[in-house]
Amino acid sequence: MNPPEPYLASSARYDSLPYLRCGASGLLLPKISLGLWQNFGLTHPLENSRALLRRAFDLGITHFDLANNYGPPPGAAETTFGCILREDLAPYRDEMIISSKAGYLMWPGPYGDWGSRKYMLASLDQSLKRTGLDYFDIFYSHRPDPNTPLEETMGALDHAVRSGKALYAGISNYSAEQTRAAAALLRRLGTPCIIHQARYNMFDRWVERDLLTTLSQESIGLIVFSPLAQGLLTNRYLHGTPEDSRIAQGGPFLTSEDLTPEKIDKARRLNEIAQARNQSLAQLAITWLFRQKQVTSALIGASKVSQIEELCAAVTAPLLTAEEIARIDSIL
Repeated sequence: MNPPEPYLASSARYDSLPYLRCGASGLLLPKISLGLWQNFGLTHPLENSRALLRRAFDLGITHFDLANNYGPPPGAAETTFGCILREDLAPYRDEMIISSKAGYLMWPGPYGDWGSRKYMLASLDQSLKRTGLDYFDIFYSHRPDPNTPLEETMGALDHAVRSGKALYAGISNYSAEQTRAAAALLRRLGTPCIIHQARYNMFDRWVERDLLTTLSQESIGLIVFSPLAQGLLTNRYLHGTPEDSRIAQGGPFLTSEDLTPEKIDKARRLNEIAQARNQSLAQLAITWLFRQKQVTSALIGASKVSQIEELCAAVTAPLLTAEEIARIDSIL
Protein backbone atom coordinates (compact mmCIF):
# COMPACT_ATOMS: atom_id res chain seq x y z
CA MET A 1 0.00 0.00 0.00
CA ASN A 2 1.27 3.46 -0.89
CA PRO A 3 1.77 5.82 2.06
CA PRO A 4 -0.99 8.41 2.53
CA GLU A 5 -0.60 11.87 1.10
CA PRO A 6 0.91 14.27 3.67
CA TYR A 7 -1.82 15.99 5.66
CA LEU A 8 -2.02 19.75 6.06
CA ALA A 9 -4.98 20.94 8.10
CA SER A 10 -7.37 23.46 6.58
CA SER A 11 -6.55 27.06 7.43
CA ALA A 12 -10.31 27.66 7.76
CA ARG A 13 -10.86 24.99 10.41
CA TYR A 14 -11.91 27.47 13.09
CA ASP A 15 -14.18 29.61 10.95
CA SER A 16 -17.61 28.01 11.40
CA LEU A 17 -17.98 25.47 14.22
CA PRO A 18 -18.94 27.09 17.56
CA TYR A 19 -17.22 26.13 20.84
CA LEU A 20 -18.88 26.06 24.25
CA ARG A 21 -17.36 26.20 27.73
CA CYS A 22 -17.46 22.90 29.59
CA GLY A 23 -19.18 23.59 32.89
CA ALA A 24 -17.21 26.04 35.05
CA SER A 25 -13.87 24.94 33.61
CA GLY A 26 -11.62 26.78 31.20
CA LEU A 27 -12.08 24.05 28.58
CA LEU A 28 -13.96 24.84 25.37
CA LEU A 29 -15.38 21.95 23.35
CA PRO A 30 -16.71 22.05 19.79
CA LYS A 31 -20.48 21.68 19.60
CA ILE A 32 -19.83 18.55 17.52
CA SER A 33 -17.31 15.98 18.76
CA LEU A 34 -16.33 12.76 16.97
CA GLY A 35 -16.70 9.47 18.81
CA LEU A 36 -14.70 6.40 17.84
CA TRP A 37 -17.10 3.90 19.41
CA GLN A 38 -17.78 2.28 16.03
CA ASN A 39 -16.14 2.33 12.57
CA PHE A 40 -12.57 2.54 13.87
CA GLY A 41 -11.87 -1.08 14.73
CA LEU A 42 -9.96 -3.69 12.71
CA THR A 43 -13.12 -4.54 10.75
CA HIS A 44 -13.02 -1.12 9.06
CA PRO A 45 -10.48 0.10 6.50
CA LEU A 46 -7.77 2.28 7.98
CA GLU A 47 -8.00 4.72 5.08
CA ASN A 48 -11.68 5.37 5.76
CA SER A 49 -10.89 6.05 9.42
CA ARG A 50 -8.13 8.39 8.29
CA ALA A 51 -10.50 10.26 5.97
CA LEU A 52 -13.05 10.68 8.78
CA LEU A 53 -10.51 12.08 11.23
CA ARG A 54 -8.92 14.41 8.67
CA ARG A 55 -12.25 15.85 7.55
CA ALA A 56 -13.50 16.22 11.10
CA PHE A 57 -10.45 18.24 12.11
CA ASP A 58 -10.67 20.37 8.95
CA LEU A 59 -14.24 21.25 9.96
CA GLY A 60 -13.17 22.39 13.43
CA ILE A 61 -13.86 19.19 15.38
CA THR A 62 -11.04 19.25 17.88
CA HIS A 63 -12.44 16.66 20.32
CA PHE A 64 -12.01 12.93 19.66
CA ASP A 65 -13.59 10.51 22.12
CA LEU A 66 -12.24 7.02 22.82
CA ALA A 67 -12.58 4.29 25.42
CA ASN A 68 -10.39 1.34 26.27
CA ASN A 69 -12.87 -1.21 24.89
CA TYR A 70 -13.79 0.47 21.60
CA GLY A 71 -13.10 -1.74 18.61
CA PRO A 72 -13.62 -4.46 17.59
CA PRO A 73 -11.59 -6.03 19.08
CA PRO A 74 -11.39 -4.04 22.32
CA GLY A 75 -8.52 -1.57 22.14
CA ALA A 76 -8.48 -1.42 18.34
CA ALA A 77 -9.99 2.06 18.08
CA GLU A 78 -7.26 3.48 20.29
CA THR A 79 -4.63 1.72 18.19
CA THR A 80 -6.19 3.06 14.97
CA PHE A 81 -6.36 6.57 16.37
CA GLY A 82 -2.77 6.36 17.55
CA CYS A 83 -1.61 5.34 14.08
CA ILE A 84 -3.43 8.23 12.38
CA LEU A 85 -2.31 10.67 15.06
CA ARG A 86 1.29 9.65 14.52
CA GLU A 87 1.11 9.82 10.71
CA ASP A 88 -1.25 12.78 10.20
CA LEU A 89 -2.31 14.76 13.25
CA ALA A 90 0.75 14.83 15.51
CA PRO A 91 1.71 18.42 14.59
CA TYR A 92 -1.73 19.51 15.83
CA ARG A 93 -1.73 17.68 19.20
CA ASP A 94 -2.01 20.90 21.20
CA GLU A 95 -5.10 21.88 19.20
CA MET A 96 -6.88 18.64 20.10
CA ILE A 97 -8.89 17.30 23.02
CA ILE A 98 -8.49 13.52 23.21
CA SER A 99 -10.46 11.57 25.79
CA SER A 100 -10.64 7.96 26.93
CA LYS A 101 -12.49 5.94 29.55
CA ALA A 102 -12.32 2.82 31.70
CA GLY A 103 -15.19 0.99 33.34
CA TYR A 104 -16.41 -1.82 31.11
CA LEU A 105 -14.91 -5.27 30.58
CA MET A 106 -11.48 -5.02 28.97
CA TRP A 107 -9.48 -8.11 29.92
CA PRO A 108 -10.26 -11.38 31.75
CA GLY A 109 -9.98 -11.89 35.46
CA PRO A 110 -10.97 -9.78 38.47
CA TYR A 111 -8.87 -6.73 37.56
CA GLY A 112 -10.16 -5.95 34.07
CA ASP A 113 -13.59 -4.45 34.69
CA TRP A 114 -15.60 -1.91 36.72
CA GLY A 115 -14.02 0.80 38.88
CA SER A 116 -11.25 -0.37 41.17
CA ARG A 117 -8.10 1.73 41.44
CA LYS A 118 -6.15 -1.26 40.11
CA TYR A 119 -8.28 -1.51 36.96
CA MET A 120 -8.73 2.20 36.29
CA LEU A 121 -5.03 3.08 36.43
CA ALA A 122 -3.80 -0.06 34.66
CA SER A 123 -6.31 0.61 31.89
CA LEU A 124 -5.20 4.23 31.63
CA ASP A 125 -1.60 3.12 31.11
CA GLN A 126 -2.67 0.63 28.44
CA SER A 127 -4.73 3.27 26.63
CA LEU A 128 -1.83 5.72 26.62
CA LYS A 129 0.41 3.02 25.18
CA ARG A 130 -2.07 2.10 22.42
CA THR A 131 -2.55 5.72 21.35
CA GLY A 132 1.09 6.72 21.80
CA LEU A 133 0.04 9.69 23.91
CA ASP A 134 1.77 11.12 26.97
CA TYR A 135 -1.59 12.15 28.46
CA PHE A 136 -5.31 12.29 27.77
CA ASP A 137 -7.09 15.60 27.95
CA ILE A 138 -10.10 13.95 29.63
CA PHE A 139 -10.18 10.61 31.44
CA TYR A 140 -13.56 9.21 32.47
CA SER A 141 -14.99 6.65 34.78
CA HIS A 142 -17.13 4.96 32.13
CA ARG A 143 -19.77 3.69 34.56
CA PRO A 144 -20.38 3.55 38.32
CA ASP A 145 -19.28 0.38 40.09
CA PRO A 146 -21.83 -0.88 42.64
CA ASN A 147 -19.21 -2.98 44.47
CA THR A 148 -16.31 -0.53 44.70
CA PRO A 149 -16.42 2.49 47.03
CA LEU A 150 -17.01 5.62 45.01
CA GLU A 151 -14.13 7.19 46.95
CA GLU A 152 -11.77 4.65 45.38
CA THR A 153 -12.92 5.25 41.79
CA MET A 154 -12.83 9.02 42.17
CA GLY A 155 -9.45 8.73 43.87
CA ALA A 156 -8.18 6.95 40.77
CA LEU A 157 -9.39 9.84 38.58
CA ASP A 158 -7.71 12.31 40.92
CA HIS A 159 -4.47 10.32 40.74
CA ALA A 160 -4.67 10.24 36.91
CA VAL A 161 -4.78 14.05 36.85
CA ARG A 162 -2.15 14.59 39.55
CA SER A 163 0.24 12.17 37.83
CA GLY A 164 -0.01 14.16 34.59
CA LYS A 165 -1.64 11.33 32.67
CA ALA A 166 -4.88 13.31 32.27
CA LEU A 167 -5.73 17.00 32.37
CA TYR A 168 -9.40 16.74 33.37
CA ALA A 169 -11.66 14.19 35.07
CA GLY A 170 -15.09 13.11 33.87
CA ILE A 171 -17.82 10.55 34.53
CA SER A 172 -20.21 8.72 32.24
CA ASN A 173 -23.53 6.93 32.74
CA TYR A 174 -23.90 8.13 36.35
CA SER A 175 -27.34 8.91 37.78
CA ALA A 176 -28.09 12.34 39.21
CA GLU A 177 -27.52 11.09 42.77
CA GLN A 178 -24.27 9.36 41.81
CA THR A 179 -23.16 12.49 39.97
CA ARG A 180 -23.66 14.66 43.04
CA ALA A 181 -21.68 12.23 45.18
CA ALA A 182 -18.87 11.89 42.63
CA ALA A 183 -18.64 15.66 42.14
CA ALA A 184 -18.42 16.25 45.89
CA LEU A 185 -15.61 13.71 46.28
CA LEU A 186 -13.59 15.10 43.38
CA ARG A 187 -14.09 18.66 44.61
CA ARG A 188 -12.68 17.71 48.02
CA LEU A 189 -9.71 16.03 46.34
CA GLY A 190 -9.02 19.19 44.34
CA THR A 191 -9.73 17.66 40.91
CA PRO A 192 -13.18 18.90 39.90
CA CYS A 193 -15.43 16.86 37.66
CA ILE A 194 -15.91 19.04 34.59
CA ILE A 195 -17.91 16.78 32.25
CA HIS A 196 -20.57 14.07 32.23
CA GLN A 197 -21.10 11.88 29.17
CA ALA A 198 -24.65 10.57 28.95
CA ARG A 199 -27.00 9.09 26.38
CA TYR A 200 -29.60 11.66 25.34
CA ASN A 201 -31.80 11.95 22.28
CA MET A 202 -35.40 12.51 21.28
CA PHE A 203 -36.25 8.88 22.06
CA ASP A 204 -34.30 8.70 25.32
CA ARG A 205 -34.86 11.73 27.55
CA TRP A 206 -33.93 10.30 30.96
CA VAL A 207 -31.46 13.11 31.68
CA GLU A 208 -34.36 15.58 31.79
CA ARG A 209 -35.77 14.02 34.96
CA ASP A 210 -33.08 15.30 37.30
CA LEU A 211 -29.60 14.99 35.78
CA LEU A 212 -29.74 18.29 33.86
CA THR A 213 -30.62 20.16 37.03
CA THR A 214 -27.83 18.40 38.91
CA LEU A 215 -25.29 19.29 36.23
CA SER A 216 -26.28 22.94 36.44
CA GLN A 217 -25.98 22.93 40.22
CA GLU A 218 -22.56 21.24 40.07
CA SER A 219 -21.29 23.36 37.13
CA ILE A 220 -20.59 20.24 35.04
CA GLY A 221 -20.90 20.19 31.27
CA LEU A 222 -22.89 17.53 29.41
CA ILE A 223 -21.57 15.78 26.32
CA VAL A 224 -24.27 13.69 24.67
CA PHE A 225 -23.69 10.28 23.12
CA SER A 226 -26.11 8.51 20.76
CA PRO A 227 -27.75 11.82 19.79
CA LEU A 228 -29.30 10.12 16.74
CA ALA A 229 -30.48 7.03 18.66
CA GLN A 230 -28.05 4.81 16.75
CA GLY A 231 -29.53 5.97 13.44
CA LEU A 232 -33.23 5.88 14.26
CA LEU A 233 -33.29 9.69 14.10
CA THR A 234 -32.06 9.81 10.51
CA ASN A 235 -33.76 9.21 7.18
CA ARG A 236 -32.20 5.73 7.14
CA TYR A 237 -35.29 3.84 8.30
CA LEU A 238 -38.14 6.09 7.25
CA HIS A 239 -39.09 3.82 4.36
CA GLY A 240 -37.86 0.38 5.36
CA THR A 241 -34.62 -1.28 6.44
CA PRO A 242 -31.74 -0.88 3.95
CA GLU A 243 -29.66 -3.99 3.31
CA ASP A 244 -26.45 -2.25 4.39
CA SER A 245 -27.90 -0.85 7.63
CA ARG A 246 -26.83 -1.80 11.16
CA ILE A 247 -30.14 -3.56 11.77
CA ALA A 248 -29.94 -5.63 8.58
CA GLN A 249 -26.34 -6.59 9.31
CA GLY A 250 -27.12 -7.67 12.86
CA GLY A 251 -25.15 -5.02 14.73
CA PRO A 252 -25.08 -5.40 18.53
CA PHE A 253 -26.28 -1.89 19.39
CA LEU A 254 -29.35 -1.58 17.16
CA THR A 255 -31.76 -4.42 16.43
CA SER A 256 -35.07 -4.88 14.67
CA GLU A 257 -36.75 -4.75 18.09
CA ASP A 258 -35.67 -1.11 18.37
CA LEU A 259 -37.35 -0.25 15.07
CA THR A 260 -40.95 -0.27 16.26
CA PRO A 261 -43.87 1.03 14.16
CA GLU A 262 -44.41 3.71 16.80
CA LYS A 263 -40.85 5.02 16.47
CA ILE A 264 -41.01 4.94 12.67
CA ASP A 265 -44.23 6.98 12.79
CA LYS A 266 -42.66 9.51 15.17
CA ALA A 267 -39.53 9.75 13.02
CA ARG A 268 -41.61 10.46 9.92
CA ARG A 269 -43.56 13.20 11.69
CA LEU A 270 -40.37 14.71 13.05
CA ASN A 271 -38.93 14.60 9.55
CA GLU A 272 -41.80 16.80 8.36
CA ILE A 273 -40.74 19.45 10.90
CA ALA A 274 -37.14 19.11 9.74
CA GLN A 275 -38.08 19.55 6.09
CA ALA A 276 -40.04 22.69 6.93
CA ARG A 277 -36.82 24.06 8.46
CA ASN A 278 -34.71 22.97 5.44
CA GLN A 279 -32.97 20.42 7.64
CA SER A 280 -32.54 16.68 7.58
CA LEU A 281 -34.02 14.66 10.45
CA ALA A 282 -30.50 14.08 11.81
CA GLN A 283 -29.78 17.81 11.77
CA LEU A 284 -33.04 18.52 13.59
CA ALA A 285 -32.10 15.96 16.26
CA ILE A 286 -28.81 17.80 16.85
CA THR A 287 -30.44 21.24 16.89
CA TRP A 288 -33.02 19.97 19.39
CA LEU A 289 -30.30 18.96 21.88
CA PHE A 290 -28.86 22.45 22.13
CA ARG A 291 -32.10 23.93 23.42
CA GLN A 292 -30.69 22.70 26.75
CA LYS A 293 -28.05 25.07 28.09
CA GLN A 294 -26.24 22.23 29.87
CA VAL A 295 -25.34 20.53 26.57
CA THR A 296 -21.75 21.37 25.70
CA SER A 297 -21.21 19.01 22.77
CA ALA A 298 -22.96 16.33 20.74
CA LEU A 299 -20.81 13.25 20.28
CA ILE A 300 -21.47 11.82 16.83
CA GLY A 301 -20.38 8.63 15.14
CA ALA A 302 -19.78 8.42 11.41
CA SER A 303 -18.94 5.92 8.72
CA LYS A 304 -18.86 8.50 5.91
CA VAL A 305 -17.34 11.94 5.58
CA SER A 306 -20.67 13.27 4.33
CA GLN A 307 -22.29 12.40 7.68
CA ILE A 308 -19.80 14.56 9.56
CA GLU A 309 -20.38 17.43 7.15
CA GLU A 310 -24.16 17.11 7.52
CA LEU A 311 -24.12 17.23 11.31
CA CYS A 312 -21.61 20.06 11.55
CA ALA A 313 -24.02 22.14 9.47
CA ALA A 314 -26.74 21.56 12.09
CA VAL A 315 -25.07 23.66 14.78
CA THR A 316 -25.30 26.87 12.77
CA ALA A 317 -29.00 26.43 11.97
CA PRO A 318 -31.58 28.76 13.52
CA LEU A 319 -32.67 27.86 17.04
CA LEU A 320 -35.94 26.04 17.45
CA THR A 321 -38.90 28.30 18.12
CA ALA A 322 -41.21 27.72 21.08
CA GLU A 323 -43.86 26.52 18.64
CA GLU A 324 -41.50 24.01 17.04
CA ILE A 325 -40.42 22.68 20.43
CA ALA A 326 -44.06 22.24 21.42
CA ARG A 327 -44.81 20.37 18.18
CA ILE A 328 -41.83 18.06 18.75
CA ASP A 329 -42.91 17.41 22.33
CA SER A 330 -46.42 16.52 21.16
CA ILE A 331 -44.98 13.95 18.76
CA LEU A 332 -42.63 12.46 21.35
